[in-house]
Amino acid sequence: MGIDPETNAPEGVVLLHGTARRASSMGRIEQAFRKAGYATLNLDYPARQASLGVIATLLIPEIDAFTARVSRLHVVTHSMGGLVARALITRHRPENLGRVVMLAPPNGGSEVADALHRLRAFRRFFGPSGAQLVTQRSEGLRRLLGTVDYPLGIIAADRSLYPLESLFVLPGPNDGRVTVARTRVPGMSGHITLHTTHAMMMWNPRVIREALHFVREGRFGEPAAFSRAEHAPR
Repeated sequence: MGIDPETNAPEGVVLLHGTARRASSMGRIEQAFRKAGYATLNLDYPARQASLGVIATLLIPEIDAFTARVSRLHVVTHSMGGLVARALITRHRPENLGRVVMLAPPNGGSEVADALHRLRAFRRFFGPSGAQLVTQRSEGLRRLLGTVDYPLGIIAADRSLYPLESLFVLPGPNDGRVTVARTRVPGMSGHITLHTTHAMMMWNPRVIREALHFVREGRFGEPAAFSRAEHAPR
C-alpha cells in the first residue's frame, strides 16, 4: 500500500490542520497513513496570522521538496485546511497530484463567521483568514479557491459541541462550526456525513478509515457505515 510498483517510490500525503490548531492535531491520521505505507508531510502553518493566499504561498517550498520525493501527492485536510489546499492547488498545482480528502471544510463559508467576523475579538484571534470564512465571498477569493477538477472526497460531521451556534446560527445539520450543506463544493467526487464533531473528527477511527479508503480507491467505503453517502468515483 502507498508504493508505486513502477518507481518503487512511496505515495505521499500532505496534511493540513484547521484554524487555531497545530500539526499535532492531525497526528493520528498521519500515523494511520504511515502505517499504510504512505510518506507524510504534516505541516504547521500560521493559520491565524495570514490570509489564505499568503499561507498557500508560504507552504509551496516545503510541499515542492516533498513532492519531488513521492510518486503521487495526496492531500488530507481539516476545516480551514481544505481552503488552504484549494488555494495551493490553484496557485501551484503539483504535476503528480492525486486525491484530496477534506474533513468538515467550510467550502461555502460559515454562518458563525458571518455572525462574528465584525467583532474585534474574533478578528484579533482568527486574523486575516478568519475574515475569509464568511459565506459571502469576494471575486478575488473565489478565483483563489479555484475550480475543483481533481478527485475530492468530503467528510462532513453532524454532531456539535457548541449548542448555541448549532441551534441559533447554523441552519440545518451541522457540527457547530459549519453546516453539512456548506461543506459541499461543485466538482467533488464523493460526500459523506458521519456522526462526529468538528473539533474531534480528526481522531475518529471511522473518519480515518474513510479518509484512507478514499485516498486508496477514489471513493468512500460501505454506505451502511454512515448516515449519508454519495459516490461518483474517479
